[in-house]
Amino acid sequence: MHVMEGFLPPLWAAIWWIISLPFIIYGFVQLKKLIIENKDALPLLGICGALIFILSALKLPSVTGSCSHPTGTGLSAIVFGPFVTTIIGFIVLLFQALFLAHGGLSTLGANTFSMAICGPFLGYYVYRALRDTKLNMYITVFIAVALADLFTYVITALELTLAVPAGDLGFGGLFATFLGVFAITQIPLAILEGAVLALVFKYIVDIKPDIIVRMKIFSEEKIKAARGE
Repeated sequence: MHVMEGFLPPLWAAIWWIISLPFIIYGFVQLKKLIIENKDALPLLGICGALIFILSALKLPSVTGSCSHPTGTGLSAIVFGPFVTTIIGFIVLLFQALFLAHGGLSTLGANTFSMAICGPFLGYYVYRALRDTKLNMYITVFIAVALADLFTYVITALELTLAVPAGDLGFGGLFATFLGVFAITQIPLAILEGAVLALVFKYIVDIKPDIIVRMKIFSEEKIKAARGE
């Protein structure tokens, strides 16, 4: 979903930066608080950051001015919340823009809004809605991660639609066109990402169930139920 450097008109590039900036600032505050209050979670924070960096760097060709890839943000949103994930995602996108020519500085606000804000927030609230139901917690993680990925591309399609003259298609037609092109690659990728990160979460639960309970990600009863205990 990385919108490439120079693709967005200056006005829209500035608008996405302005919208994203409060989330970035508050995300930094929340990250600082996490580091001070929960040092035991730092290795897990590093794992989530590495997953976002690696998965979002695996790009496939897609719509002109963008690309298709997993995002990796859903798991971080579940574990650390959407605001901390925003700052992690922003840092990842900044590094990718500077060192991998993946995205750009002028489009960093737009890319942050889609991948590091909208996707994580949706994934987090889906997880919260399902967390206390009878649904297996690994299925909950799968659904939240997959939907976080897909929603990122819905927002990217919106950003591209707003940046390109609609012509005879009209706004709705152009938006649907972008969504349709992204869907070809992104639906399979979202399903795969959901499955992979659910397995990663299972591994974390297997080796560090105490941190999952202490951070109130899932209850001890939920973990026992998922293990069949």
